[in-house]
Amino acid sequence: MAQYSKTHLQLVKIAFIAILGCVGVAQALTVEVRDGNTTCIKAELSALISVVYSVSNGTRTARVPLPDSATLGGGSSCGGDGRAPSLVVTFGSGHSLGLRFSSDGNQYSVDNLTLEYNLSDSAIFPNSSSAGLVTLSTASAQILAGINTTYRCVSDSVVSLGGDGVSVTFSDVKMEAYMPGADLSQNETICTADQRATTQVLPTTSAPKTSSVTTAPAPTPPGTPEQGHYNVTNDNGTACLLAQMGLQLNLTYTSSSNTTVQQIVNLHPSQTRHTGSCDQTSATLWLLEDRTNLSFSFALNSTSNKYHLSGISLSAVWPDMSEPFSGSNGSLDYLRGTLGRSYMCSAEQTLSVLTAFSLNTFQLQVQPFGVSGEQFGAAEECQLDEDNMLIPIIVGAALAGLVLIVLIAYLIGRKRSHAGYQTI
Repeated sequence: MAQYSKTHLQLVKIAFIAILGCVGVAQALTVEVRDGNTTCIKAELSALISVVYSVSNGTRTARVPLPDSATLGGGSSCGGDGRAPSLVVTFGSGHSLGLRFSSDGNQYSVDNLTLEYNLSDSAIFPNSSSAGLVTLSTASAQILAGINTTYRCVSDSVVSLGGDGVSVTFSDVKMEAYMPGADLSQNETICTADQRATTQVLPTTSAPKTSSVTTAPAPTPPGTPEQGHYNVTNDNGTACLLAQMGLQLNLTYTSSSNTTVQQIVNLHPSQTRHTGSCDQTSATLWLLEDRTNLSFSFALNSTSNKYHLSGISLSAVWPDMSEPFSGSNGSLDYLRGTLGRSYMCSAEQTLSVLTAFSLNTFQLQVQPFGVSGEQFGAAEECQLDEDNMLIPIIVGAALAGLVLIVLIAYLIGRKRSHAGYQTI
């Protein structure tokens, strides 16, 4: 009777997993990686794994939630001795999901996401025409946060692993690596998807909190910023986004002395790390400087073959701020160009993002799609450059016209003076 109950419970468990996989219900999971009594990685998240697999008459899609019964795998580590900090969870019959972290001292990120699934598990992959373990990984997990801050992303975030219809969708994520203590930091780095979900700054930094807030004097411009050169590569190592530009942040915030401050800050290319990601119709460039995290999102209309800058987000933790600044706008329409060509604007231009934040660009050239041969395509110039070229042309034409008028007047006057004499 005891044996029957155990078998019965196992069948119920398998059926329950299969039902969850069909309906795609993601469950909450909390795990932490420890080294002795020290916690180095902690994560609270939900994840839904989607796998397209082969059957005898075609393909099927298995949608498997990461169950709350998943356990910490043997590959988990706080790092050291040449190993990177890693979080690995195992579940079911040989399935696992792993996150490997890296840091530059100011930011930490997931630089590798690995999924391993077992096609021999008939509860999840019924009638699979293949068997055995499949391992896929990607460096484009798009999980990035400042040191001593918690990465937070409530929105769904889809990470694709190759072009075979395999993906992991994260949601309700709170995660921190390189932790100084046992609890998640109260300071948070908000993901771009959550920032796009609102049009206000999070937390609010632009509006005075009380009537006692004073306004600081207008800032002194720091001068023209140095032009930086940035690129984003695909998984195969070829460039998919090229950008060169000088950048200047114009930010309004409340200082620790309860004063509204407008500060203009140049981005320094020599101190800036860059990363990003590309797919068929979207591309992202992240620029990471000490205490500053700036990202650009580009979108491509595959029907018109036109692209544009659709979003800008900024996270900043500057010394004088009363609280961190985090804000974005995902409904922009700047830097419009044609697929296979670059957008160029040598003149200074201002990109308004939020009431409290704008971005000045100098000597800009960017191409987020259709990059060939690691070089910019033919440039499409901005209206400002065309206007700047038009002014000297108009002035030159006016001067030429004036010279022509003077010459004609001179010739007419000379002809009339000759007509006043008679031949003797």
